[in-house]
Amino acid sequence: MSASALESDAAASATPPVSDSQTLRRAFKDLREGFSQRELWLHLGWQDIKQRYRRSVIGPFWITIATGVQAAAMGLLYSALLDIPIDEFLPYVTVGLIVWNLISAAILEGSDVFIANEGLIKQLPSALSVHVYRLVWRQLLFFAHNLMIYVVMVFAFGVWRHLTWPDLSAFPALVLILLNALWVSIVFGIFSTRYRDISPILGSLTLLLFVLTPIMWTTESLQSQGGEAAKRVRLAELNPLYHYLEIIRAPMLGKPQEAYHWYIVLAITVAGWGLALFALRKYRARVPYWV
Repeated sequence: MSASALESDAAASATPPVSDSQTLRRAFKDLREGFSQRELWLHLGWQDIKQRYRRSVIGPFWITIATGVQAAAMGLLYSALLDIPIDEFLPYVTVGLIVWNLISAAILEGSDVFIANEGLIKQLPSALSVHVYRLVWRQLLFFAHNLMIYVVMVFAFGVWRHLTWPDLSAFPALVLILLNALWVSIVFGIFSTRYRDISPILGSLTLLLFVLTPIMWTTESLQSQGGEAAKRVRLAELNPLYHYLEIIRAPMLGKPQEAYHWYIVLAITVAGWGLALFALRKYRARVPYWV
């Protein structure tokens, strides 16, 4: 054997093998195995809701009542402050609040998803993504309960007159938001498990974003004022959650929407899933030790 061949063999043997737990193949396998265990996370997600409202007469419909009261209070108050007709503003606030609850839960509960399931992670041999699917499924059930308010509002305020076939884009918009909820829960869940200060930071940041997102106010009201106030509408464009809200709120209210909202959300989705796959590849094996 030549000297160069011996040197190359020695270099190859000196190079440490890549851990199989830190490969993209294992990251995708975790996502596939977690999804295949849907009987488990579907059951656990439903049990979470039943457990939260155990011994309650109304049960999970307290979610709907609380959201409806909050939307009515905010709609009545800010319609008077902003001088917007109540039949126009209340549906706007209601849909915005329903969607916001879904988005904020992905951020806040997603950051604690692995910490909250410490016992199951250490005792139950399942994919790490099971707990993420469970969280998103639970929040989808909450969203479905809140849609009862939307159905009442559609008929009470005549929103149904403005709905057309293109407004069915609300369904793919919901799927897109759920896909983002998955990667957000994976990324924030993993890094919050390692660095526990991230969770309270996200709590404060989410509260700030609620104020900065057009839920209690509208971009149209700023534009109608003209001058410097109209220029501030551009600041709303810097808030990524504004675009998530628009792709689903506009079709649910039968209003036209700009295509660039979809482009921005799709770009963030691709980038977010790239970050989620990196986090799963690099740190998924360490989460049981961190919790």
